[in-house]
Amino acid sequence: MLFNTEKNMTKPAVDLIIVGSIGIDDIETPAEKRKGLLGGSVSYACAAASFFSHTGMVGVVGTDFPREFRDTWSNMNIDLEGLQTVEGKTFSWGGKYHDNMDSRDTLFTDLGVFETFSPELPESYKEAPYLFLGNIHPALQLHVLEQVKKPEFVLIDTMDLWINIAKDDLEKVISKCTMLTLNEYEAQLFTGEHALTQAAKKLFDLGTEYVLIKKGGNGSMLFTKEDTFLLHAYPLDSFKDPTGAGDTFAGGLMGALCASGKTDKESIRQAMVYGSITASFGVEKFSLERLIELDRDQIEIRVAEFKEMCRI
Repeated sequence: MLFNTEKNMTKPAVDLIIVGSIGIDDIETPAEKRKGLLGGSVSYACAAASFFSHTGMVGVVGTDFPREFRDTWSNMNIDLEGLQTVEGKTFSWGGKYHDNMDSRDTLFTDLGVFETFSPELPESYKEAPYLFLGNIHPALQLHVLEQVKKPEFVLIDTMDLWINIAKDDLEKVISKCTMLTLNEYEAQLFTGEHALTQAAKKLFDLGTEYVLIKKGGNGSMLFTKEDTFLLHAYPLDSFKDPTGAGDTFAGGLMGALCASGKTDKESIRQAMVYGSITASFGVEKFSLERLIELDRDQIEIRVAEFKEMCRI
């Protein structure tokens, strides 16, 4: 993939804005239990995007949020001007994975300061050309869209909860986004269509140009009005924690797309590869632990290996 370096000569304060949740996670897998981990959609997405683009974080934490987690982001060159600190407790979540690691149970959720989160963009963020709205209430996603000026590419993520309780707002968001990402079940729930091709057609009718279906360990599918692109997941010998894998994928995709300086279909396909490979590293350890020690050269090596695997 060719990355555009010239565009950074006259760039805004950040090239990519990512909005979402920030949390402190307790994770239990069949092999291990970990407490007090850095989590949340914006944490994973910004970490992944930071390998490719100058990324600004928009989220909220409480006064209990550990300083070391801020340092983790700063060391990854993530811009924190959009990070709010509010009196109270940081959002926290606990999850327990089943033996097959494909599904999990939520053990607890404490929204803390995230319950009253209202994302406000710094002036320096409002002209950013790329925007990723993570899985937050559609009304909050709309609030962010009202603040940005002329984004070139907007990706939104959603979930079954918002489909069930805020479908009208979600439809408004979809009408304003370039790409919608959701999983297979959510696409079927939203549209009432079992076949993904038919589900994508109904989503196109709402105004989005691209529909990206996340299929977990089975990869992802990109639908356009003209064709479909299927991307397999990178085969791993083992992994420790799939939490945040979808956010890492989306963040890496948006970071790579931003670095390309393009928004066409072929560039999106290439960016999906980078997002998928970055996510394949992320699940090798808990939280951001693998992404913290990762470098761009390692990503490029695995991308080359993956492309060779897929070559006919």
